[in-house]
Amino acid sequence: MSVARGVTPRLDRTVRTWARGWNRVGQQTAFYVRTIAATRDALVHYRFEVYRQVAAMSMGTGALAVVGGTIVIVGFLTLSAGALIGVQGYQLLANVGVEALTGFTSAYFNVRIIAPLVTGIGLSATLGGGATAQLGAMRIAEEIDALEVMGIRTVAYLAGTRLLAGIVVVIPLYCVAVLMAFTAARFTTITRGQSTGVYDHYFYTFLHPTDLIWSFLQVIVMAIAVMVIHTYYGYTASGGPAGVGEAVGRAVRASLVVVVVITLAISLSVYGHSGNFHLAD
Repeated sequence: MSVARGVTPRLDRTVRTWARGWNRVGQQTAFYVRTIAATRDALVHYRFEVYRQVAAMSMGTGALAVVGGTIVIVGFLTLSAGALIGVQGYQLLANVGVEALTGFTSAYFNVRIIAPLVTGIGLSATLGGGATAQLGAMRIAEEIDALEVMGIRTVAYLAGTRLLAGIVVVIPLYCVAVLMAFTAARFTTITRGQSTGVYDHYFYTFLHPTDLIWSFLQVIVMAIAVMVIHTYYGYTASGGPAGVGEAVGRAVRASLVVVVVITLAISLSVYGHSGNFHLAD
């Protein structure tokens, strides 16, 4: 009997923990569906809020506007990543006598992995974190409850507008990221002694437009996932200022994991085992 009394409470706690976890997953999924469905209302009824969020997310507000906002931050991140591709790629290939293929590494890794992954990380750390902090502060200050009393659709006004703004902002953001990665890789490779003609030949030979399109679609999927995750954690924050900080940390952690999973899933589904290129070209 004593063994049964010791096992049953432990089993009950385990079952309740699993049940709470699945309930939380269901609540998040329901909120994600509501947010995506609310983008229509946001575009029709709250378009000026969408414009304001686009301006705030792209160029930043307050201290973030001094450095140019998210575009400059992501641009510098991809600039450093592209420079590493040029430096390390050239050195490693030079060790086996095929440093001429450095242009291939830039066209291959920057488009398929580096640029979309770094952009997703930048979205999570800047746009997503800011959205979670803003909505969390509004929640603990009971501003969201006040908006609901006024008859405003809070999911559409707060979450749907930020989702639309994130999708709009990611378009020029990713263009800047790819250009910065290409420029940095080309500059570092040429400064190490390779001729521009050799680099450009292999770069344009292996740079397929379809890869850019898939990479662009991958970043859009990342933007949708990042924004719905961060708006959920901000919208449901509780526990005062400490709870807002905890919500931001959980949102960033979850979105970073999702960004990596999206990169892996799309890479496997699009490129598979072959890599979708022929080195003999």
